[in-house]
Amino acid sequence: MRLPVQYGFINTCLKSLVVEKYGEEVWEKLRLQAGVQDTFLTFEVYKDEITMQLVDKACKVLGVPADMVLREFGEYFFEFCKRSGYDHMLRTLGGNLYEFIENLDALHSYLSLSYQASSSRIIGAAALDFFNIEISMEIVNQTEEEERTGKKEHIVFLVTQNPVLPYKERKKYSSSPPYLADSEKQSETQLNNEDLEKAKNTIRDRGNLVCPVKKSHWKTVRGIITLGRGKLLRGFDPVYPKSLWIDTKTFCNGLPFHMVFDKELRVKQAGVSIQKIVPGLQTMGICLDQYFSIVHPEVPFTITSIQKFINSQFVFQTRREMMPESWKQRPMLELRGQMIWMESLQCMLYLCSPLLRTLHELEERQMHIADIAPHDVTRDLILLNQQRLAEMELSNQLERKKEELRILSKHLEEEKKKTEALLYAMLPQHVANQLKEGKRVEAGEFKECTILFSDVVTFTNICAQCEPIQIVLMLNTMYLQFDRLTTVHDVYKVETIGDAYMVVGGVPVPVSTHAERVANFALGMVIAAKGVENPVSGNPIQIRVGIHTGPVLAGVVGEKMPRYCLFGDTVNIASRMESHGVPSKIHLSSSTYQCLKYKNFEMTERGEIEVKGKGKMHTYFLVRNKAATENEIMGRPVKDTDSGHESVQSFQEGRTETTPSSHQTVNQTQQERDQTTAIAMKYIDSPTDAQNSLKRRNQAKNADLTENLNHDR
Repeated sequence: MRLPVQYGFINTCLKSLVVEKYGEEVWEKLRLQAGVQDTFLTFEVYKDEITMQLVDKACKVLGVPADMVLREFGEYFFEFCKRSGYDHMLRTLGGNLYEFIENLDALHSYLSLSYQASSSRIIGAAALDFFNIEISMEIVNQTEEEERTGKKEHIVFLVTQNPVLPYKERKKYSSSPPYLADSEKQSETQLNNEDLEKAKNTIRDRGNLVCPVKKSHWKTVRGIITLGRGKLLRGFDPVYPKSLWIDTKTFCNGLPFHMVFDKELRVKQAGVSIQKIVPGLQTMGICLDQYFSIVHPEVPFTITSIQKFINSQFVFQTRREMMPESWKQRPMLELRGQMIWMESLQCMLYLCSPLLRTLHELEERQMHIADIAPHDVTRDLILLNQQRLAEMELSNQLERKKEELRILSKHLEEEKKKTEALLYAMLPQHVANQLKEGKRVEAGEFKECTILFSDVVTFTNICAQCEPIQIVLMLNTMYLQFDRLTTVHDVYKVETIGDAYMVVGGVPVPVSTHAERVANFALGMVIAAKGVENPVSGNPIQIRVGIHTGPVLAGVVGEKMPRYCLFGDTVNIASRMESHGVPSKIHLSSSTYQCLKYKNFEMTERGEIEVKGKGKMHTYFLVRNKAATENEIMGRPVKDTDSGHESVQSFQEGRTETTPSSHQTVNQTQQERDQTTAIAMKYIDSPTDAQNSLKRRNQAKNADLTENLNHDR
């Protein structure tokens, strides 16, 4: 049996089998290993190697032999064809399995399919589904393939058919005594072996004969294929007239494409249209193989080979060198038809029609519809196929557009994710979503959050002594590391103005650990700043950090380039903590100190200081986190050798003087480590007041709803 493997239909079927039986992940793995695309156009022509690669990779991925994969594919392909609308076409091929197999090759020839695959499972599935018959297929002979000039496409099978018993009878036989079952099995095996041996002898004898045997090929096949008791499903005895009531001229005109030739391939008779196309056939007695070659099946042009494959449709092609001069520039004509052996005349009748698919092919050969007999369905097939090709082209265009839309949709989704990622980097996600939907963003009040400000020490002097590009590079290097730390500790970056960097914890998503997150972020800032070089002195830059905890009001300001801003006295005090701070130290207000007092942080008291606009304030310095290592604070992979929790300040104060070259090497190493993927630090948050309030409101709503339902009842 042949399958349209070069069409996308076959590859689509194989994909459907893998996805349905093994899952989408297995198909994706198989597809990537085979290096093929994910989708196939139904009528698009693909190379056979694609399907063979898929089958080969399926064997390796699934860990099953190739014959099992092909067997499953054969059974599934039959069901896939039925689901795809070919059920009715297959059912009308024949009333029994014999007629079904006899006409299956004709269907393939009509569809112009040219790939052979495992037919046993497909025919077996068709026999069981269409005719309620279980069959077994055994290879009888393959020696005939040695005579062929091309690929092995035909193998002689012994097809044994057994009726499928009803459930009650199967149960009855299955419950019979073991010795009876063994006896029946032994008898059946013996019978099958005898049938097989007889079939082999018959085929072997026929292959050794030079002249055709009296028993036709299909009589032999009818003897091999048995149904239950050895009779065909249909029995019909035709009635023939005593003499043929048609004259020679009428026969040649009524069947314009036919030829009769003997065992030596000498032409005895030819139709009028074929004589017109091949004038050499008007000379009776010429050898047929001088003017034609056999395209299908690929067999030698001898009467013996033709008889062996007499059930197949034969395709002849005219030989260019034997055609008239006016024909030599045209495409060669192909004829398709069946062979009929006439035993009484010892001649072969070839009933054929031009193998033309489109009107264009008809015009190329300078032929007309009138050259084909009115009763020949080839006339209709050319016109119908012309329409079918137009529909296929339209279907191909639609599938291509669909595939293009799928790819564009995929790219659009990727670009959308990039755009959203950029938008979410500028605004909180819930705020950005509200703005995308055209909604107005209401300002929100947060009862407690922690705000941090930082700036670069002597930034004004550095700007005065450096080129602008050096300042930009320095700030970009520093801010990239700070931005990475916001991911590690899940704090929100509000804005940067010059050398000032502002973050907040607990906004826009309230969390109970806002002070801890900002404190750890501040420790990471000081560590990261040591890896940024001062373009004037070549030493690490120094930063001041100030932190304060309190209530704020947050909202979106403006329509063009909207920003999520914080308002309230808490912002001013946090800014004052930074401006009144000390280089390379983290300055804390008393409210932040109270939040961190029992949280494994080491802090030292600074005492009372005069704060501009606020008077005297009691402040503190954050030294270190006693429960976290530097790698944890920086979001690096934690090493087993990490021990102790040396503070940032003690490291800074105890640092010895180093040369610029060695310092540059240290900076490069630290920057390389900080470029790795940020590992988020774990925090344990308890419900905040806002979350508790929301929970209480939801509980109240549920209680009201329950009360109303009970009241209605």
